[in-house]
Amino acid sequence: MLPALQSVKSLVVRCPNWVGDIVMATPVFECLRANFPNATITACVRPYARGILQDAPWFDHIVPCQDKNLKGLRQLRADLQPLQPEVGLLLTNTTHSFLSFKFAGVTDIYGYRRNLRQYFLSGGPQPQREDGKVKPLPMQEYYLELCRFLGLTLPVAPRSRLYLSDAHNAQGLARLRGWGIADGDLVIGLNPGASFGSSKCWPPEYFARLAELLQESFGCKILLLVGPGEEVIAQKIVSASRATIINIGGERVDLAELKPLIKRCNLLITNDTGPRHYAVAFDVPNIVLMGPTNPIYTAANLEYTRVLQRDLACVPCHKKTCPLGHHACMREITPESVLLEAQALLGTRVRMSA
Repeated sequence: MLPALQSVKSLVVRCPNWVGDIVMATPVFECLRANFPNATITACVRPYARGILQDAPWFDHIVPCQDKNLKGLRQLRADLQPLQPEVGLLLTNTTHSFLSFKFAGVTDIYGYRRNLRQYFLSGGPQPQREDGKVKPLPMQEYYLELCRFLGLTLPVAPRSRLYLSDAHNAQGLARLRGWGIADGDLVIGLNPGASFGSSKCWPPEYFARLAELLQESFGCKILLLVGPGEEVIAQKIVSASRATIINIGGERVDLAELKPLIKRCNLLITNDTGPRHYAVAFDVPNIVLMGPTNPIYTAANLEYTRVLQRDLACVPCHKKTCPLGHHACMREITPESVLLEAQALLGTRVRMSA
């Protein structure tokens, strides 16, 4: 451990902004708690994502990060001031996040030496580079490199983890029973949304056809998992399918309440978006329909994951909408090919919840 950290009594972590990135950063949270067992550890996270970290043993406090304007910066300073964090760890790459911690009074701030902030950080590694660009790495490894720089003892077998209280679990199971899902039912979750943009979304008519194929093959319950703003996608799927689909679109399920629903699934079929990482954290078999993004960023803890991606010249483009207009990276993944993967996964590991 760096000498400057050996007497730390309070530290704050600026969590990533995206759901999946927060889940992939959980080995860092575990590492911090193990290395600073007696320190006060605070998570600073976007308000919408607080539920991801609920019930976890890593943090003494979770404070909302609304630092996009002066009012939010003042609130962040007010929230952190009583905790007196001596050290801040940035899991974000922006100079803005560094300035937010400085404004809040955090003395020593560590993070990757990127952008303008590289000249002002107390310390941090340079990102690995390849051909003059930042080298793609699994985000779990990318985040843990910060812990290596700090000289911390890393988890022996790092992996994503999420926690679920008995109360939240009971609430989720009651909700599932209300939708007609019994303890012995085979449940397949479909997650058709992606807040990143339409380029990550498999066509709704493909999900509609897949739901039919799955029910014909497994006699399963289909749980359509959609978040706020995705109700139209859900309705398109339900309207186009002959399958009986449990559409949770009107339920307003938040990110804490989503955990027991995904944990109950025997299989999750999903776009490359946040809920896929919930499945990884709960060891739920999952099939990821990946289009415009580089799979290296999420290449960790994939024992129960199958990634379907077409080998096209335009992949990965990392654009929010298809710049070529054909969206072939997603349209060339057929419902029939996804069914084959589902049959392979469920044939080897049917996971029934207690």
